[in-house]
Amino acid sequence: MNNASMNQASINQASTNKPMIELKNVTKAYPAKAEQDNGGLIRALDGIALAIARGEWVAMMGPSGSGKSTLINLIGCLDRPTSGEIWLDGENVAGISTNDLNRVRAEKIGFVFQQFHMIPYLTAVENVMLAQYFHSMTDEKEALEALDRVGLKDRAYHLPSQLSGGEQQRVCIARALINDPKIVLADEPTGNLDAANEEIVLRLLRELHRQGRTIVMVTHDPVVARLADRRIELHHGKIANQEVFFMQDEEQFDEILEELFVLQEHGEIAESDHMEVHGALPVSIALEKLQGMDLVTTRPHPPESHNHKTFVNPCHDALKPAGVSIGDGALIVELTPRGLKRAEDIIRRHRLAERLFTDSLAMDSETEIEQQACKFEHILSSEATDKICTFLNHPKTCPHGSPIPPGPCCGRATGTARSPVAISRQR
Repeated sequence: MNNASMNQASINQASTNKPMIELKNVTKAYPAKAEQDNGGLIRALDGIALAIARGEWVAMMGPSGSGKSTLINLIGCLDRPTSGEIWLDGENVAGISTNDLNRVRAEKIGFVFQQFHMIPYLTAVENVMLAQYFHSMTDEKEALEALDRVGLKDRAYHLPSQLSGGEQQRVCIARALINDPKIVLADEPTGNLDAANEEIVLRLLRELHRQGRTIVMVTHDPVVARLADRRIELHHGKIANQEVFFMQDEEQFDEILEELFVLQEHGEIAESDHMEVHGALPVSIALEKLQGMDLVTTRPHPPESHNHKTFVNPCHDALKPAGVSIGDGALIVELTPRGLKRAEDIIRRHRLAERLFTDSLAMDSETEIEQQACKFEHILSSEATDKICTFLNHPKTCPHGSPIPPGPCCGRATGTARSPVAISRQR
């Protein structure tokens, strides 16, 4: 590679590493009414500093009047800050001309609003084409394809009054995507929808996230906010709290992988609708994320029904009472080789912790043992796990008789992860 190519590659890499959205000391103030604050200023946003990475999904939360909509309007180039800088995809839009603001908005941003904002006398496809008109030129075929992607091609020539609320919101998503924006701004996108349509819209947003688009979503629903990578809370125009969901979600992922391992260990089929795993994410969404991490695979349930045995994880008997599953789930869930290895590590940490608390610490409360073992399975490093295993003289089973997968310190066969059935044969 010559010097010119290397320099261009360095520039491209630097551009890629820059945030997609960055606010630097952004303030938005409005004149107060004469009877308020002696006619001073109301700061809707007050010195906001925020960076949002490319492909990140951020949920904005906060009470009414906290500045959420003002922030969305500024990022969306619908308004200008009183002071500060707003960088979108490497361009400071805080002080550019109105024409340039319109250009950035048309080229880089897609809007999904709670109120839909559809033109009532235009059909669904014409509402989508309207976004094309402001960007470049209309193309009915492309607009129909956009509606097809949200499952509405057969409703393309219906007026908004002939569409349900969920259908109107999906038209808005098609309209937001027609110009292939890098940034999607969603202001309470499920606020007016019932549960069924909410799930459809959230599934579409998850697909946009998988495509690598940057999403900024205002919501009052903490469950919807959990779909994001990060939650930001605004209060009185300032960022009051930020929470990254990754670590908490990782614990839920561990619980799911553990349940899959134990079900397989006992010859049971894991089905999405029958998994009982505690966590903030709905199990169906957690499974989607695990699929994206190549830890599980799913397939449709075969048409043949089967009996569901009463089953309880013996290592969680004290924490989760037995239940009987009725009927078949929608999907069968299985561990990938990578998922099996991670599940095996989790199981090993948990069962070694049980053995430690029972044999060495003489704990006799089953509930306390399980609670502490559940904590240990998420936090023990591989080095600490091996030291505990060596201290306990490499036990082969937990106190409940379940096999403990061997580690590098055990002198037994290790390497590629084995199936739970193979491990159970070591008893």
